[in-house]
Amino acid sequence: MSKARAAALDILLGVFNNGRSADAGLAAVAETLSDPRDLGFCRAMVYGVLREHRRLAALREQLLRSPLKSRDQDIALLIELGLAQLLTLEVKPHAAVSETVALARRRGKPWAAKLINAVLRRFQREHEALLATIDADPGVRWSAPDWLVQRFAEDWPDDWQALLAAQNARAPMTLRVNRRQTTVADYQAQLAAAGIAAEPLTGFADALVLTEPVGVEALPGFGEGLCSVQDGAAQLAAGLLCPANGARVLDACAAPGGKAAHLLEMADIDLLALDSDPARLERVDETLARLQLAATTQAADAAAPDAWWDGRRFDAILLDAPCSGSGVIRRHPDIKWLRRPDDPDRLSHSQKRLLAALWPLLAPGGRLLYATCSVFAQENEKVIEHFMAEHKDAHALGLKLPVGRRVGYGQQILTGEAGVDGFYYACLEKTD
Repeated sequence: MSKARAAALDILLGVFNNGRSADAGLAAVAETLSDPRDLGFCRAMVYGVLREHRRLAALREQLLRSPLKSRDQDIALLIELGLAQLLTLEVKPHAAVSETVALARRRGKPWAAKLINAVLRRFQREHEALLATIDADPGVRWSAPDWLVQRFAEDWPDDWQALLAAQNARAPMTLRVNRRQTTVADYQAQLAAAGIAAEPLTGFADALVLTEPVGVEALPGFGEGLCSVQDGAAQLAAGLLCPANGARVLDACAAPGGKAAHLLEMADIDLLALDSDPARLERVDETLARLQLAATTQAADAAAPDAWWDGRRFDAILLDAPCSGSGVIRRHPDIKWLRRPDDPDRLSHSQKRLLAALWPLLAPGGRLLYATCSVFAQENEKVIEHFMAEHKDAHALGLKLPVGRRVGYGQQILTGEAGVDGFYYACLEKTD
């Protein structure tokens, strides 16, 4: 597992030094770590440190006699890797300590080996007292930046601690069964025959939740399109938009393609899938091909329709708007450290711009579904409140979801409710 530890450290350095996403780093080392066990261990270490980074850093500072120099950030993160293995990853203590020490030597810093050994050994002896000292600060206890704690507390005064706990939990692996090819019951039986336990998610028509996550290569018929990996909250979009057969539909920010595919699985529609990033749009094409579905895909800025719209109005529009991702931190814990305090406000301007640009493209009587994977009011109900104040031909429909709560014109799902991700939906109908 030494290669996995070295790769994990390099990925973490990329996140904190270069702002590179953890998923991008993991994808880059996938070929090097050809053994699935090594790659899985690497992922567990990366996610373990990212989930607990602030808490691990506070422990490190308690354990060191003097702070490390800025040029030794690799050693600082290496100590966090060692602490994470001892604290949350349940690695055997001897292996956690000896392998972390050995990695310092392999990085050409033998002076750090003795230091790391002493720090990790002391943590083993004094961990209860050390944790009691640092956990008095909720930002440290839940390992979140202060601005995130403040946003949660302001927007959700009764739920902020539950949100902080949920963002550190490990998300379940949820499947969306392709109803064009099979049924939830039949696919559950196929999973059971393959030794994979799964249960339906109550209130979600196409969802199965695995008891334990597996690689997609282990899923029966995955390559042939029998299922997709998609959280339950994201699966609600297609049912809320609910286009009729023959409808002309726009998915304005389609990558990676899960919601576009679900719409096509539900109805025979004429779908245009846009994304501003050509590389991400390729993922949409790959997803549709695997699921044996067809749509028109185009690389374009949805907020600039003059460059791509043919003048024919849409019966339904899905706007899964770019957002902070504050509702999916449990799946992407690097969000906590890559986002900045002003991001929700900055992103809300882009969201308002997209809404204003797309609304004229919707036919009278049509529906526009606004969605984000955020739990911040600034990106959700405040955006829709602003839009409704300026568009008298918009009517917000009441939503009946199996999870979440009514907020203003839409419905908010908080992370962890019914086991799903944090999401916001508002469904707007255009009046004559």
